[in-house]
Amino acid sequence: MANANIKDIAEIAGVAISTVSRVINNHPDVSEETRKKVMEIIEEINYIPNNSARNLKRSNSTDIGVLVKGIYNPFFAKIVQSIEEEVAARGYTMILHYNNDHANDIEAAIEFVKEKKLKGLICLGGNFSNLQEAHLEDLDTPLVLASTDLEEDRKRPFFSSVTIENEKAAYEAVDYLCRLGHKKIGIITTGEEDQCVGNLRLKGFRKAIAHHGISYDENYKEIGEYTFESGFDALNRLVDRVGDLTAIFVTSDIMAIGAAKAILNRGLRIPEDISVMGFDGIDYAKFFHPSLTTVNQPGEYMGKKSADILFDIIMNNKAHQHIILKTELLESESCKKLV
Repeated sequence: MANANIKDIAEIAGVAISTVSRVINNHPDVSEETRKKVMEIIEEINYIPNNSARNLKRSNSTDIGVLVKGIYNPFFAKIVQSIEEEVAARGYTMILHYNNDHANDIEAAIEFVKEKKLKGLICLGGNFSNLQEAHLEDLDTPLVLASTDLEEDRKRPFFSSVTIENEKAAYEAVDYLCRLGHKKIGIITTGEEDQCVGNLRLKGFRKAIAHHGISYDENYKEIGEYTFESGFDALNRLVDRVGDLTAIFVTSDIMAIGAAKAILNRGLRIPEDISVMGFDGIDYAKFFHPSLTTVNQPGEYMGKKSADILFDIIMNNKAHQHIILKTELLESESCKKLV
């Protein structure tokens, strides 16, 4: 078969692409029967592995990549620090790379691995909803997705993930606002490109208000981009459009702080005029005045767990894992109970 690749071999053998890759690279976690079957097909079709890919796979690199979506979200800072400590403790080196807001995250991850010949990769944020095993077939590099959420894909065996239940956490945050008596609740979330997190938090928002008999109105939604400025601008657009807000749920603390600043700039008070609920639990939320009520994510532990899983795969040939961490609602000064 001319120009055959490992996908063709996998189809003929009736096995996964990753199984063919493990056979080619002499990984031990393949049964002898499967190994023999795959090798017979390889010989029969005269398959010749891509040399550059083989060289990449045989690399003795001790570099671990961390790919961060965007450069503005301080929530990732603690995760990165925790990963770096775990990587250094094992004698490896961390290479940090920022992916801009509009680049394709899967393509950026693949290019990063190939360019740096990484031993492993942890991705913070980004949209990996269309990630397929074929994307990783020539890399043979373990991938861990952290702080992103592929809700329906948590059981897929060719990558690992460490995340939270974004929809549930958002539901609990907005339910808290509803139980304080708020009915005119706005939301600032991220756009269509943030399917893995922003969309799930919007779903949680919609479920919570529906539970309390509040109809969803698109006029009460605005879009931001994980920056102070976008939160500031989104709040102003929202209040200009609907002037009767009593509370706002913002799907990241950095946007929530920008929104809070816009509220104060308009001569309004927090929480007397508008209550503000954030999400992430970054340090800025604690030291902003008034301090933000927010959903706290365990960032440091998320980083540590991501690194632990990655090195279990690299050093101990363990299987991929999908871990879901708990969040905590931190009550502070920015939300008020209505009389």
